[in-house]
Formats: sequence, C-alpha cells, structure tokens
Amino acid sequence: MPLYLPVDNPSGKADFQKWTKGVRLSSALKTVRSAKDFFFPKAEGLVNFKMDGKKIEIEDPRADVGDFVIFGVRACDAASFDILDAVYLNMDPVDSYYKNRRDHGTVVTLACTEPAKTCFCSLYGIDAAEPKGDAAAWIADGALYIKANTEKGERLLASVRQLLSERPDGAVSAQQAETRAKAEALPFSHIDLSKFNGKDMLALFNSPLWKKLSESCVGCGTCTYVCPTCMCFDIRDFDDGSGVKRFRCWDSCMYSDFTKMAAANPRLTQTERFRQRFMHKLVYYPMAHDGVKSCVGCGRCLESCPIHMNIVKVIKAFNEQAETQDGGNA
Repeated sequence: MPLYLPVDNPSGKADFQKWTKGVRLSSALKTVRSAKDFFFPKAEGLVNFKMDGKKIEIEDPRADVGDFVIFGVRACDAASFDILDAVYLNMDPVDSYYKNRRDHGTVVTLACTEPAKTCFCSLYGIDAAEPKGDAAAWIADGALYIKANTEKGERLLASVRQLLSERPDGAVSAQQAETRAKAEALPFSHIDLSKFNGKDMLALFNSPLWKKLSESCVGCGTCTYVCPTCMCFDIRDFDDGSGVKRFRCWDSCMYSDFTKMAAANPRLTQTERFRQRFMHKLVYYPMAHDGVKSCVGCGRCLESCPIHMNIVKVIKAFNEQAETQDGGNA
C-alpha cells in the first residue's frame, strides 16, 4: 500500500509525503497541516456535467481509492478524526466522498516525546503518550514499538509480521510517564473551560469582549486552514468549455462571503465572524455532540496566526472577565 509520513520540507517544517526509498521520517513534532487532508482534501471534484447542445451527461469524477497507510499521526490529529466523523459519517446523509477515503485509510499514530509550549491536547482529555488510531507506535530505546487498536491495525501488522519481533514494553512505559509529566507541566494544560459549558450561551454571544478581541483580526483564515477540526467547505462550478465541473473546496468562517446568500450575508462584520469561529469550537459543537469541544489542542493556530490571536487567548479573556466581575460583586 502507499505509505505517507511526515517529511521535512524546504522551510524546515514538515508535511506528509508519500514514502519512496530514501525518504526519512521528520523529527518535527507535527506537520504544518494536519492529516485531515487525506480524508477531507482542500479541493475535490463532486460531479461533472458534459454538455453537447441540449444533451447533458453526468459523470462521477471520483477515481477509485486504493488502500493506503498514514504513519506518524499525532494524538491530537487522531482525535480530530472523531470530530470530523461525527459530522460526515454519523449524520444523515453520510458524506460518501469522506467515507470512501476513511474506509481505505489506515492511521498509524506516533506518540509524542517532546510536546511544545503551544500544545494543550491534555486539556481535552487527549493522551499524547497513548494516541488512538488503527495502530499506535512509539520510538523508544532505539526501537519502533507498535500495537494494533482496530481490525485495520491488526491487518496492517499481520502484513508486516515478518519485520516485527516481540520485545518488553518497559521502554515505552518509561517514555509515556515522562511525556505525561511534560504535558502536565505545559502552560495551557489547565485552563478553565467552565465558562464555555453552553448554559450561558446568550451571555457569551452578546459579550462586548468579542469586539475587543476581534479588533486586530485581519480575517486571513489561516487559523481555519491549519486547524484539524475545521470542516466547512464551499461548492463551486467551473466551466471548462466543454461542460461544467462542480467541486468543493475548503472555506473559512473568517471570510466575508462565507455562507453568503442572495439576500445577504448573515455575519456582516469581522467581529461577528470572529465570534462565530470560537463559539462554534467551544459552545455550538459541544452542545450538539455531548459536550465534546471542536478543538484538540494541537496549537497550530497559536503558531500560525499573524496577529497572535487564538483560542487560548479567547478562553483566558473570558476567564479574566469573569474573575473581575466576581471580584466586583464581592
């Protein structure tokens, strides 16, 4: 099967690339964009309309997707698949384009050893030392340890059984304890999320803090494009001269034409668009999915935003406001 893994790029960061002889696994903590690209690509064809006069022929542009393996997916990105699955697989109708790729993809996660200061996956109950996935792997004591978590993982390990040998997992356990201690000590691992419980949704929605927080936002959409849980898309038609190609591509709630309709745009200001992004992550999605936040603490938005505005700053700002109000009431 084709194998994809994080590989160093010319900028000194990492991207997922197809393995060929000589390609080496990157030592970077995470890739610039998440592994969601494999299941929800930036752009994909939906349907083609071939026109010959008044005759219209409908074509399905999807090519057959073969089985493939993604190695080196971190715990945060693996957790993001559950969030995407909840929308694209567990709701009616099922997104057949997404499902096709999920059915054929085998995800092999790689445990973290050096979480960054921008990481806060443990805030959402994600264990960087025990990542999910079809199989999980650890690099410890000069060896690659791997175990299967699902039937897909079992099939993968069975296919490479001749390359594997049994070893005690003491090195893994020691590394896990070290990683968990590091994650516990990260600056954002214990932020208070209680203000975003859905009970005071209107109070949060109408807070004047949104205007202040959004003043520096340039609406570039970078945060949404590096985010492993952002799942919005636009559908467009392109006339290539012989017919029309209909495709979908990633979209961002930070853009002025997002969900624009014939009558108007429901969110006319940058403040409204800014609010929408963080309310969806912290309030709207959890209210519809048993309290699960639509964030996995990967820290990409902290690292990529050109004006250094991110979900952590939003949470902390509302906590500080609440503390000030409580102090005033006291």
